[in-house]
Amino acid sequence: MAGQDERSPAPDARRHAPATERNRDPILSVLRQVLPASGLVLEVASGTGQHAAFLAAALPGLVWQPSDRDPELRASIAAWSAGLPNLLAPLEIDATRRPWPVARADAVFCANMIHIAPWDAALGLVAGAAELLPGGAPLVLYGPFRRGGAHTAPSNAAFDEDLRARDPAWGVRDLERVAEAAAAVGFTAPEIHPMPANNLTVVFRRG
Repeated sequence: MAGQDERSPAPDARRHAPATERNRDPILSVLRQVLPASGLVLEVASGTGQHAAFLAAALPGLVWQPSDRDPELRASIAAWSAGLPNLLAPLEIDATRRPWPVARADAVFCANMIHIAPWDAALGLVAGAAELLPGGAPLVLYGPFRRGGAHTAPSNAAFDEDLRARDPAWGVRDLERVAEAAAAVGFTAPEIHPMPANNLTVVFRRG
């Protein structure tokens, strides 16, 4: 009818990563064990924002600070976070560049980033986390890793081959090499939590 508002509803900016729905509960189980009861958690490379929304809702005592370098992903994160009082607006953070726009954090969480980024991103992640975290605070990484120079499953080997075909700078990282990089900036030896689908949650503590 003439005079009515016929504007279409705004498109939903939320992106969906099916793997997030599968791994979020096992990740939450580990985070309940290793995160502080309160404080600020900085999530680096939040991607779609599904993890941020789920984890912030499940851990209401924590303030969750998502981030991503990609503006379209930040829009997705913002759309997922609508209505959650302890989930902050996403920040632009590139792990390879500092300073980060955060003064301090009580924990840093990063899922599925270091294998789909150059090695400099892993180095930047541990160095940036070391600058923000107080002694004893956790840096928590989730994803696939090689151990002892070998893949932990044929599916991870195939995934690694696909990643390197897409970009030679990408690839499943050696856990020992990540641990060496973390130790070089003051983190303790990792706590290793086996996860479904041949992934690991790895927890480093600030020395």
